[in-house]
Amino acid sequence: MDNATKRQLKKQDQFVALTETGVHWAEENRQRAILYGVIAVVAIIVIVAGYTFYQSRSAAASTAFGQAMETYQTPVASATQPVPPGVKTFPDAKSRAAAANTQFQQVASKYSLTTSGRLAEYFVGLTYADQGQTAPAQQALETVSSSWDRGLAALGKDALANIYQQTNQNSKAIDLYNELIKAKSNTVPPGLAQLQLAELYQSQGNTDEARQIFAQIKDQDKDPKGKPGAAAEIATKKLNPTPAAGTPQ
Repeated sequence: MDNATKRQLKKQDQFVALTETGVHWAEENRQRAILYGVIAVVAIIVIVAGYTFYQSRSAAASTAFGQAMETYQTPVASATQPVPPGVKTFPDAKSRAAAANTQFQQVASKYSLTTSGRLAEYFVGLTYADQGQTAPAQQALETVSSSWDRGLAALGKDALANIYQQTNQNSKAIDLYNELIKAKSNTVPPGLAQLQLAELYQSQGNTDEARQIFAQIKDQDKDPKGKPGAAAEIATKKLNPTPAAGTPQ
């Protein structure tokens, strides 16, 4: 065998080796590509299924929450009051709150991951408060106050501050009002929190502190054109109360 033939056979052997390596690499990557493709498809299916499930749960939660709200808004009528046929009523606000509380608890427990479920927890606290059950009301509203949803948390803090006042925990209520003032939430505007804080000070006999806050609201609560807002108008009336009829001017 001459040298030219040997060189030709050597090139063929190298080509075969390279081809085999290329085929092997392609096969490995093909399997990996298929695997990644399957993973991607599964991930999409999981996401779509999860979204569909969440939407379904949200719809069910919204319906259940709406039914609880209907109960909470049912008219109160005494036994002697005439009521149109087919109209449901409750004899008093406490019995109505108790019925709504049961429904709100079911929504909050069953649909806790949905917006309606989280909002139901807030109404659990309110309906406990309506029944005069301050301890469970405080517990429910403290849970709402720690929510990652800032708007809902603000509502919880505002209602909780009221519970604290009812249970002589005024220092805690003051802390919450100050938090709400700084938070600047859309659900509990700073002006509203300031008004409630000033009224709390006023109820404690701390009139100087109350008047100072009312004055701040009067100066600060204005629209871009300088027109006083609702909180400013209330603060102005608090600073300059109208004398009662028959009172010497």
